[in-house]
Parts: sequence; structure tokens; C-alpha cells
Amino acid sequence: MTKTSSFSAPKGVPDYVPPGSAEFVAVRDGLLRAARLAGYGHIELPVFEDTGLFARGVGESTDVVTKEMYTFPDRGDRSVTLRPEGTAGVMRAVIEHGLDRGQLPVKVCYAGPFFRYERPQAGRYRQLQQVGIEAIGVDDPALDAEVIAIADAGFRGLGLDGFRLEVTSLGDETCRPQYRELLQEFLFGLPLDEETKRRAQLNPLRVLDDKRPEVRAMTADAPLMIDHLSESAKAHFEQVLGHLEALGVPYVVNPRMVRGLDYYTKTTFEFVHDGLGAQSGIGGGGRYDGLMAELGGQPLSGIGFGLGVDRTMLALAAEGKSAGSPARCEVFGVPLGDAAKQRLVVVAAQLRAAGIRVDLAYGGRGVKGSMKAADRSGARFTLVLGDRDLAENTVGLKDMATGDQRQIPLPEVVGVIRESLAG
Repeated sequence: MTKTSSFSAPKGVPDYVPPGSAEFVAVRDGLLRAARLAGYGHIELPVFEDTGLFARGVGESTDVVTKEMYTFPDRGDRSVTLRPEGTAGVMRAVIEHGLDRGQLPVKVCYAGPFFRYERPQAGRYRQLQQVGIEAIGVDDPALDAEVIAIADAGFRGLGLDGFRLEVTSLGDETCRPQYRELLQEFLFGLPLDEETKRRAQLNPLRVLDDKRPEVRAMTADAPLMIDHLSESAKAHFEQVLGHLEALGVPYVVNPRMVRGLDYYTKTTFEFVHDGLGAQSGIGGGGRYDGLMAELGGQPLSGIGFGLGVDRTMLALAAEGKSAGSPARCEVFGVPLGDAAKQRLVVVAAQLRAAGIRVDLAYGGRGVKGSMKAADRSGARFTLVLGDRDLAENTVGLKDMATGDQRQIPLPEVVGVIRESLAG
């Protein structure tokens, strides 16, 4: 009778265990590779912060702040919140450590879990895994395009191609206030429910993001920000699009796009994959020119993105693709007897020192059980060592793909395996 645990993971929190976790690691690292090539340094953020940081930084009218945050008092009765997103924490760290006083732009990247109390479904988890980058301190359309191109390269580097990039501009301080008044005037003329009216008062853009069919129908003719950009905001957006075209990054302009966070200004973008159904977004971001000042820092601009590791894995599956190898090791050692085990332990250490992943059959299992373990490990080669091999100072090297086996001198194991793996 199989014994089951009395405990299970919290609702909406996925586990990633071998062998599937290999794809998780490959996707996470793959999404960050392009950022590291562009000079983004790693930043490690606290998992929880002062609640006020997110209330001010993300926006008090957002669903994230009003409905989704994990907020609780700590033992000192201070209100803390599990991080729902990365940008506010990055800005806090940049201000606190004076990074904005050095060379600009500050370019950082990060990866890890973020927490939102949502209704769990495929691609929407309460502990979601993201990678992100932020470029802070320079307002340059070419930098906007670089950030977008890094995300595009991250997805394509994993083999994804069934997604599209949607971009828009949400204007700046030279045109947002006038547009806000225009949109509110339109919205207040509609028969909205009280909750939606309150949202229209706080942040009218959020109403355009309402998913209810009746609200979408009422707002179909709402004025759009992209049609009311100032000359400077319009020029900035046109330059961003020009850079994307020069970089060969395909895009479509979506004038109705509204991101779920309040801090976005000017360039705003989302990567969408239609193979995922309702939860079609696999990543997105934008410029946030007023955020640093809002959090008590210098009035510096910034742009960044957050890409969903979980969502990207689902998008790969929708395209019939995968990333990474489930193989735990490249070489598996099968010792036949105690003396052979003692020698293979040393051989394994030598191979690992050479950067080759190695595992051994432990526990004194027989040849049949050990070869089954070798097969399950996904290893490319198996080393079989018995008493006769020890006497001849050789070891059996079996190619697990072809079944071919040959004897090689023990002192030459590292060189032979390295050459075989390279071939």
C-alpha cells in the first residue's frame, strides 16, 4: 500500500520536480540570456517588502493592490506584503543603494517567485515565476527598443515563434492629464455600476481594461490615448517603432492596450500567445517615468519587463516544443562490487571536476537494477566496472543511444568521455 503525505502544496502553487524541472530551469535561464548579453547585472530582491511600497508603486486603484496582494502584519506589527511584481522593489533597491548616483542607465535583471491571490487556472498561479529586467535613468527610444528586443530574443531563443508583440503609447505628463479628463467625461456619461464609476474616478484607464462584455461594448467608442499624444510623446513612440523595425522585431500597434499596473507611461507592450486561451499574455512591460520620484528618489525615467516562466512553458507545449534536457547526468557509473565502487567514486569526482555531470548506482543493487537506473537517469554513457576490469586497469564504456560497449584504460576516462560528448 502506497503511503501518501498528509500535506500538499498550497492551492495555486505549482511544484517543479525532476525530470520536468529541467525545462523550468532551461526556460528561466533562456529568458535571461539575452539580458546578460546586453550588460544587465543580477539583482536579488527581498520576497517581502513594506506594504506601502507596493501601494504607492503599483497603484492603489489596481486589482493587484486592492484584491490580490498577500499582506499580513509581522511579529513587530509592521504591515508587509509578499512581492506581487518586481519593478517597485528594484526601484527601492536602486534608491536605497545609490545606484542612480552612478553610471546611467542602471541595468539589472532578476528571476524568482511573485505572489498574487488569484483564482488558480492554467497559466495563472498564486505563486508565479517571472524573469524581469529594468533599465533606469535614461529616456531614450533606442533603450525602449533594446528592452523589447531582449524579450523577443529570449522567447525566440527557446524556439517559440507563435507569439505576437503588441505595443502602444500611454502618453506622458504633457498629454495624460488632458486625456484623463476627456476619458472621464466619456465614462461618466455611461450607465456604469458604482464600483466601475469609482474606478473611473481613480484611474479611468482601468475601465478600458474591464473584461466584462457589457462594459467592453459600452467603451467600444471611448477616446484612445494613442490618438491624443503630445508631439513629444508621439515622436518618442515613432522612434521606438523605427528602432524595432531596424532590429527586425515584428510588432502590431494595439491602441486599446491597458497594462495591469498604474506606473506605465509612454512605451507599453505585451507579448501574446493565442495558444494559451484566456491567459494569453506571456510577458510584457513598459516605461515608468514617474515611478522613482513617487517612491522618494530622483525624477529619473525607466523601462522594463516581466516575462512569465510558467506561461512560456505552456506556450512551448502549445507549439509542441520543449526546452532543456530531462537527463540528470551525462555519465552513469555502475560498480560491480565494493572495490569497484571505491574506484568509481574517484573516477566520478574526476569527471565532475572536468565539468561533466555524473551519477552512480548506490546501495549495492545488482547489474540489472543498476542498468535500469542508468537508463532512467538519461545519461549518454554508462561506465561499468568490475573486479576483472580493475585488474586490467580498464572500464567498460557503453553508449546508451547505440548500445555499443568498449573497454577503455581507466587513466584515460576523462579525456575519452569529454571527446565522445563533444562529438
